[in-house]
Amino acid sequence: MRIGIFIACLVAGSWPGVLCAEQEGAGGVDKFRQLGPLLRDASVYRSASGAPGPQYWQQRADYKIKARLDEQARTLTASQTIRYTNASPDSLRYLWLQLEQNRFRADSLDSRSRTAAVAEDGYSDQLGFNEMRRHQALQDNNHGFNLTRVEDGGGKPLSYTIVDAMMRVDLPRPLAAGAAISLRIDWNFSILDEEAMGSRGGYEWFEENDTYIYFLAQWFPRMVAYTDYTSWQHKAFLGRGEFTLEFGDYEVELTVPADHIVSATGTLTNAREVLTSSQRQRLAEAREGGRPVYIVTPEEAAENEKTAAPGTRTWRFNARNVRDFAWASSRKFIWDAMGHQQQEGEHKTVLAMSFYPNEADPIWSRYSTEAVVHTMEVYSRFAFPYPYPTAQSVNTWEVGGMEYPMITFNGFRPEPVEAEDRENLVADTPDSTYSRTTKHLLIGVIIHEIGHIYFPMTVNSDERQWTWMDEGINTFLEHLAELEWEENFHSFNDELSILDYIGGYMQSGDQVPIMTQSDSVLQFGPNAYIKPAAALVVLRETVMGRELFDFAFKEYARRWRFKRPTPADFFRTMEDASGVDLDWFWRGWFFSTDHVDVAVAGVREYKVSSMDPDVEAPHQRRLDRQRRAEPIEQVRNRQAQRRTRVQQNPELEDFYNRHDPYTVSNADRNAYEEYIAALEPWQQRVLARAVAADEYIYFVDFFNVGGLVTPLPLELTYADGSRQRVDIPAEIWRRNAEQVTRVFISPQRLTAVELDPAHQTADVDRANNYFPGRIQPSRIELYKREKDDRNLMLDMLVKLRAKDDSAGDDPAVPLSRPE
Repeated sequence: MRIGIFIACLVAGSWPGVLCAEQEGAGGVDKFRQLGPLLRDASVYRSASGAPGPQYWQQRADYKIKARLDEQARTLTASQTIRYTNASPDSLRYLWLQLEQNRFRADSLDSRSRTAAVAEDGYSDQLGFNEMRRHQALQDNNHGFNLTRVEDGGGKPLSYTIVDAMMRVDLPRPLAAGAAISLRIDWNFSILDEEAMGSRGGYEWFEENDTYIYFLAQWFPRMVAYTDYTSWQHKAFLGRGEFTLEFGDYEVELTVPADHIVSATGTLTNAREVLTSSQRQRLAEAREGGRPVYIVTPEEAAENEKTAAPGTRTWRFNARNVRDFAWASSRKFIWDAMGHQQQEGEHKTVLAMSFYPNEADPIWSRYSTEAVVHTMEVYSRFAFPYPYPTAQSVNTWEVGGMEYPMITFNGFRPEPVEAEDRENLVADTPDSTYSRTTKHLLIGVIIHEIGHIYFPMTVNSDERQWTWMDEGINTFLEHLAELEWEENFHSFNDELSILDYIGGYMQSGDQVPIMTQSDSVLQFGPNAYIKPAAALVVLRETVMGRELFDFAFKEYARRWRFKRPTPADFFRTMEDASGVDLDWFWRGWFFSTDHVDVAVAGVREYKVSSMDPDVEAPHQRRLDRQRRAEPIEQVRNRQAQRRTRVQQNPELEDFYNRHDPYTVSNADRNAYEEYIAALEPWQQRVLARAVAADEYIYFVDFFNVGGLVTPLPLELTYADGSRQRVDIPAEIWRRNAEQVTRVFISPQRLTAVELDPAHQTADVDRANNYFPGRIQPSRIELYKREKDDRNLMLDMLVKLRAKDDSAGDDPAVPLSRPE
């Protein structure tokens, strides 16, 4: 039993022996068995077509929050009211809330279950500086929620139990189906140093001028999702399986230092109280679109961060029908905006905005807001019009990104020019430059995070259970959007194609199927992001074709907009809307760890024999001479003029020495006449036409080395130089998934066969894709060295080699054993 299939059995929640027996069949036929028990049965909540059922339901949670940021103490204090509506058919005796800040307590499940890093040699103990820094931060701060009030809407205290980063609130009486309840919760916590804790929110400290950017996410107690397929989704948050949430309306008041600029989910409702008349005028101008307009200029931001102003201001935001709320606040922010016009959808003008410090320029002012608009243009074409009034990109850290409704936190900044280099620069050199890699990483992360506002912020999949449903689908759309940004966009290091990039991972040993629960995924990035995205590229470009795929995918997005789909809903909708049976595809790509590697194993050439001995004897003589090699010893004996014994003694010759084996006898001719007479008239006509056509017949063998069944796109090259494209569907493997033979008939002689010439199947080994075999050209370096990520702009200005980018490294703390 393959380990991938065994894990898939466990993931599906079925008894492994039963399900694996259902999957493992003779001859590989089960590669095409319908998914059956791997998918949850259809119900009144979720139909067999993949659409929401007639009795589909989901809960609702509306929030009113008043929060105060204390910059001196770096704490957040808040009071919130939740209006929770039970739309399920169930009566609820208790409610569950998420307290994600508790993940950063020293005694949390996440903190207690962290494993040691593995040293490069695999044996030595190793402790990184980042891990030691996190340990020290836990010692210095008491992180996590401090709850000061938990009451019902009438002010009566409610009993509650905290379980790690979850809280169960016990109700005095069950919440009936269709009923609603209000909760009042007061709380405070110390804001995290994001860089020290590795969190998704907190603050970034700029040591050079002692300034801060605050970015708050998972910052308030949120209702746990209650669903028809898993009840309460209260599996602990361990850092990877992100968030499963309910839709609702938000009214949020944020009190911050008076000189801060705030970016937040939703629409600002009190602009006159917090913005100057000039800023409001610029904002109105920006809505007209065309190009980004500064609301706060770089010069104004630089002046603003020099000294902290006294007092506070309260920013008020409303957000309708969102599943979360996040915000950022700083006196460092430059702010630019641009209106994006939509022909369809509720919001005809969407305000695209970017917030970033001067340290992020010149690259952010040039690309951030443009990338936000580009994302909406591309994603709306594949899914639905952008559903909210604003879309924001905020620079909150140096690398990476994170998504929330209407707001995203994005990294990547240009490299500052060092003082020792500046004397070698031309006069008008900017303070910062950027490499092509940094440029593409920034544009890519903005596309990715803004794209998440579609998936899963609108198509509300369960991130805690199935990471691929938002990260994989979104990475697929990100890839399409990047290629529409500019050709040869570098998304995957030196590989331009996602299908070439994924090959190494799909051959690796420590894999689990895509369908594995998020926190149990190994090689998280390739598994949850790249492999499902690559699968969808293959599905669109090779299996279904763009027209069928795009229609079915858009139908999935339309059906599940503002609803919560499961994998079965996605799989069924793609089949239902396209009319294409894809169970074999889902089984191979999502439920197994097989990979695509098909070899062109052999090619044999024939022509139709007429069976007429007078016609066939000359052909047979020629073919036998071509096939039967004369023994090398015999050839060299003749060259040495060594005579055989029979040549020396002619009397030893007999009938067999003088007889021509290709001589046609009357018996041969009689046998031919009998053969023709035994054929049916239609068979005689078929034979006569085939002989007259004199066509070439080829038997081409394919071996499935990797185990994953796949279509076979071929390019056939003929003797006259012409080429023919042939697309063989994956169903050719339905009776034997290990080896198949395909027959080709052509008037032209075939000289070469190439499998997957366009690199569209994710085949991991191209060396066996050719017949006859082909030498693969490459270059070899005499001295092995690490590749530099060249900053071409800085190279041009100072003609110096850019330094290696080591932002992701965590050097080891020196360790010694005590005596």
